[in-house]
Amino acid sequence: MIDTNLIRNFSIIAHIDHGKSTLADRMLEETKTIEKRKMKEQLLDTMDLERERGITIKMQPVRMLFESVDGNPYTFNLIDTPGHIDFSYEVSRALKAVEGSILLVDSTQGIQAQTLTTLRMAEAIGLKIVPVLSKIDSSLARVDEVESEICELLGCKETEIIRVSGKTGEGVKELMEEIVSKIPSPNHNSKTDSDFRSLTFDFKYSTHKGVVIYTRVFDGEVKRGNSLLMKAGNKKFSALEVGKFAPEETPVDSLGPGEIGYIVTGIKEPGVAFVGDTISALKSSLEPLEGFLEPKPVVWASVYPNSQDDFDLLRQALERLRLSDSSFSFEEESSGSLGRGFRSGFLGMLHLEIITERIRREFNLEIIVTTPSITYEVLNKSKEKFLVYSPVFFPEYGDIEEIKEPWINLNIITPGKYLGNVMQLLFDHEAEVGDTTSFKDGRAQISSEMPLRELMRNFFDELKNVSSGYASLSYETGEMRKADVVKLDLLVADEVIPAFSRIVSKKRVQEEAEKVVEKLHEVLPRQMFVAKIQGRALGRILSSKTLKALRKDVTQHMYGGDITRKMKLREKQKKGKKKMKEGAKVSIPQSVFMKMMRSG
Repeated sequence: MIDTNLIRNFSIIAHIDHGKSTLADRMLEETKTIEKRKMKEQLLDTMDLERERGITIKMQPVRMLFESVDGNPYTFNLIDTPGHIDFSYEVSRALKAVEGSILLVDSTQGIQAQTLTTLRMAEAIGLKIVPVLSKIDSSLARVDEVESEICELLGCKETEIIRVSGKTGEGVKELMEEIVSKIPSPNHNSKTDSDFRSLTFDFKYSTHKGVVIYTRVFDGEVKRGNSLLMKAGNKKFSALEVGKFAPEETPVDSLGPGEIGYIVTGIKEPGVAFVGDTISALKSSLEPLEGFLEPKPVVWASVYPNSQDDFDLLRQALERLRLSDSSFSFEEESSGSLGRGFRSGFLGMLHLEIITERIRREFNLEIIVTTPSITYEVLNKSKEKFLVYSPVFFPEYGDIEEIKEPWINLNIITPGKYLGNVMQLLFDHEAEVGDTTSFKDGRAQISSEMPLRELMRNFFDELKNVSSGYASLSYETGEMRKADVVKLDLLVADEVIPAFSRIVSKKRVQEEAEKVVEKLHEVLPRQMFVAKIQGRALGRILSSKTLKALRKDVTQHMYGGDITRKMKLREKQKKGKKKMKEGAKVSIPQSVFMKMMRSG
């Protein structure tokens, strides 16, 4: 069993692209955890999507051995966490598993909005913060200015800030010595198997091993063969294997107090493992660890197979993904035009993109994804109150007494010269602007409140556009407020296409109807017959365009002769198309659904 006095558990708090994964790479090299010949960039980012996008999607722990100048061999447990706001719940659980955090700030960009959000989480838990300035080798580095920002934020001295370069390795060893001296060792007392208790901060699914829990031991010790219990999941199991991350999964004899490692459960059913759950010995009398919350979906969208023949394959794919991601949920539903599918809940738009992209890549399935929506609280004329997760199930306009929607508390940091543009954008998205504060480098921080619906209306992309990519944002869910919204349906050849239905602001419904009709008219391939595309809301048609039919010259084989012969053939073609239109359905390719979802 490792001496807890020689353990240091920590995470890295950083905004996207501030050098978190690169710094982790240099620490792995410095501790010789990975041989140089096996080293590659973003080593802890194991998914192809992470490498392509340059962001951390799935948190990854790693154990390193560091020999300090005091002569002692220290065990470092680093948890590399996602930096995107969609995964803030997972980050908060990971912070519960450590005693300290490195606050990593890019010297070329300064403090960003998401950095502040995660920092507040860490401070609320009581973690020790080690301030670090990254990318000091860059020609764009503003070392003195950004150090001043950090000092103002943390109330620390400039001498307490460690300067590092993840690219060159400069300052990394000094940082690791600072971790030894500043981050406290775990404080544990109980050492018996019967008192074992640990926190689940992540998990994955393996075809052969079942659910593999990533855990931090708080009390006692766990060995292979121990009988254990998931408290929230209420599931008994036997530990088939316990191990450490080095960084690959490596079996060990036991995991003791203060250690971070994994437990192989053998469980192959979804909805059992949860991030934040407590794992305990079967006969343990200890209470569950505090802080477990079941994550709630923020964004909803329906997922349908491109072919109904693939329905069972889609179900299997969703079940497999659910085994390794408890924050993703789904249930079966059906649509008249799209057939059978699944209404699914996600933590945010990025989470939705990742899950749907994984379905396509890992399971080789073509899918249709409806326009994302949020949860509305609806009171109908009969005074019945219910939640609506999809525009498809939204009541008709005349049946609604009152609608409530979730709002968010939004925090934006932007260079001062873009402040006017950002303010106008907030106004266009129905935000209520609160306090505005200034940084010494000329940047401004804006606090505001906004409907969650408006955040999903391309707000992030528009913010990047109006600020030339320099603004950053973070948000937290707030209260439910009264909403003035309506359902906008899109009809193709007089048939409502549920995947295109959306909830929009009543004051903007005419504009939205014209925009989506125009967009669908652009991307929908022409059919063998004339088809009308219409936007309908408030009980009437608000916008309409006609998609011309594909035309074939039925007289091209004729040379000369009486003109009446050609006229008869054209009239016959016209009658055939009219008859075809009466019983035909418009064919909408899967690519059209994707283009319409992205335009929403």
